[in-house]
Amino acid sequence: MWYSGGTPSKANPTFWEGNIPWVSAKDMKSFYLHDTEDHLTEEGVQNGSRIAPAESILLLVRGMTLHNDLPICIIKQDMAFNQDVKAIIPNQNINSNFLAYWFLAHKPTLLKMVDSASHGTGRIHTDVLKSIEVSLPPLPEQRAIARVLGSLDDKIELNRKMNATLEETARAIFQSWFVDFDPVRTKAAGQAPVGLDAATAALFPAAFEEVDGRMVPQGWDVKNLDQIATYLNGLALQKFPPTDEEFLPVIKIAQMRKGSTEDSDKASPSIPEAYIIEDGDILFSWSGSLEVVLWCGGQGALNQHLFKVTSNIYPKWFYYLWTRYHLPGFQAIAADKATTMGHIQRHHLTQAKVIVPTPQMMDLADRTVAPLIDQITNLKLQSRTLAELRDTLLPRLLSGELRVRDVEPLL
Repeated sequence: MWYSGGTPSKANPTFWEGNIPWVSAKDMKSFYLHDTEDHLTEEGVQNGSRIAPAESILLLVRGMTLHNDLPICIIKQDMAFNQDVKAIIPNQNINSNFLAYWFLAHKPTLLKMVDSASHGTGRIHTDVLKSIEVSLPPLPEQRAIARVLGSLDDKIELNRKMNATLEETARAIFQSWFVDFDPVRTKAAGQAPVGLDAATAALFPAAFEEVDGRMVPQGWDVKNLDQIATYLNGLALQKFPPTDEEFLPVIKIAQMRKGSTEDSDKASPSIPEAYIIEDGDILFSWSGSLEVVLWCGGQGALNQHLFKVTSNIYPKWFYYLWTRYHLPGFQAIAADKATTMGHIQRHHLTQAKVIVPTPQMMDLADRTVAPLIDQITNLKLQSRTLAELRDTLLPRLLSGELRVRDVEPLL
């Protein structure tokens, strides 16, 4: 069965902020989809959308994303979805996960079926999708293939959840120590900070002082965001085409959001070294969709509209978390722009303030937070390796070149 979705009126608040996940293109970033950014109420679903049951397959069939990628998801709970998405519910003779992997394996072919609406939006017609012939092994073999491939995606999903916890922990420590000053306030009240050993607690002052018009912990400093890190804007890489078979994939906003250089443009590897992105770098898109990410998608070339954020003085976690802290403010500035693509300017980096602790306190925080960021990086790289293995096995299992019994011992 094929279902079409819809969008309830945004002008009616009773339709929104409920507990029913509502899928749009921005949510379709992973193969398994557990939740969404927006949620509907029951009333909202009944007035403009539709619910697909858990384990349904979702395909994006309309949007600018389709010019570069075709998002495919398996939803892990009942979800509503918008009009740019199609839900597929296989019949009883087809394993849902197997069919999703079939779509994933044939993504290059599906992308060739994308055309453009009059205003340039990518689209793939439902009739075209329905006309595709799918080669199906017997149902037990479908389940076995889906189980093998699913074991890799399960590990990728576990890594994602672990990273979400690690990120949440790092941000909670950062918020408590450098934004809310919880240990300082506790000591100022004559009490011992909760959860800190005596040596750690001793590094926090017990009083505040005014610095640059702000009350900060005694001995700490106030700086601008662009004083703690260098925000290097990318190049117009169409001016640096590859001249031979060697090239660097171009990392634009789309690649940054996806975390992959798949389907990227190509640039000369002879660009200045500063504009080459490596795993573990911090990227910040300052126009369009403003986001800050810890990049682990492989080496590439920094395109314009992206900042590569670095520092020779402060640790990575410090400028990463401060940039993330100011991100909602930057997004609000971009949203107020009267242009079609909102953005921020360099003076907004200067206006964003950062609280800098003493060197001793920074060393302590570095020993506490840096390992969390390192572990996030390692898990992301592991997930990339697992995804590459899955994508290598996928067509060979579907074609019968490899059998499940040959692959299972390797996994």
